[in-house]
Amino acid sequence: MSTPIRLGTRRSALAQAQSGHVAAALEKLSGRRVELVPITSEGDTNRASLSEIGGQGIFATRLREALFAGECDFLVHSLKDLPTAVPEGLVIAATPKREDPRDVVLTRDGTPLHELRSGSTVGTGSPRRIAQVHRRAPKAEVVDIRGNVDSRLARVTSGELDAVILAAAGLSRLGAETPLRREELGLAEWPTAPGQGSLAVETRADAPEELLAALAGLDDTDTRLAITVERAILQGLDAGCQAPMAAHAVVEGSSIRVRTVVYAADGGRRIGLDVTEDLNGEYIRRNGSGNGADAADGADPMHAARELGFTVARRLLDQGAAGLVSREQSS
Repeated sequence: MSTPIRLGTRRSALAQAQSGHVAAALEKLSGRRVELVPITSEGDTNRASLSEIGGQGIFATRLREALFAGECDFLVHSLKDLPTAVPEGLVIAATPKREDPRDVVLTRDGTPLHELRSGSTVGTGSPRRIAQVHRRAPKAEVVDIRGNVDSRLARVTSGELDAVILAAAGLSRLGAETPLRREELGLAEWPTAPGQGSLAVETRADAPEELLAALAGLDDTDTRLAITVERAILQGLDAGCQAPMAAHAVVEGSSIRVRTVVYAADGGRRIGLDVTEDLNGEYIRRNGSGNGADAADGADPMHAARELGFTVARRLLDQGAAGLVSREQSS
């Protein structure tokens, strides 16, 4: 019997669900068993706010230490929580097909977010969501919360909070069942974080070719192109995954459409930019399957996607985005 492939994962229910989904897909592709290796990070044990303990990147640090130490063979991250800088010696081997990138509001009675009355409480720990709540529901009070999905939902069910905002993809991956009423927030008026709904499969750059090839089979090229644009914007703004900004890109035929919004922390000001880049012929040649992209005329589509992201970031900076995204918010 061949040695199992070891997948390092946080102990949370959501992380285990995400990792289990990837493990099942990899087992099907490779014919090898995948074993989950639970790892505890400081972010799992320290209940202080993320901004106080170093942002979402704190979750990735311990996992990457385990990967370098040989405790596991690869990792699965929630991409929106992953810092843009990949440490030397590691590589993002795959980005599986993106799931629902939207945010969801959950309430007891189905009251839409914009109709919440004065004094209503909305739970979220995301600076981007906080700014958006201030704009959408200015009468509501935002409560900074952490904890797993079940504990957040319970705070609404019990009446401690009137609403909570969560990622739709996380709820779906968990298969969370709740009597609470859902309001899906459209991306046009409520854009979400770079990488939201996407997973990143990370391993060592010197991993065995057999493993690298198997992981590459999990990759969805359209997803990788989109998140490459989004994360290049984040990097170009010198922001981090805790910055109050949103970026969402979609591959449409031979074009990439991206919407970016940078918010003041209190939601009082915003700078937005919508860009559609025609990549037909110059950067991308569709492979005929409706999924994926190949380089055309020697061009690298991922390089083109990065350059588009950096261009968007420069245009936002020219409009004053640097004054909204502080270095202290970087991960």
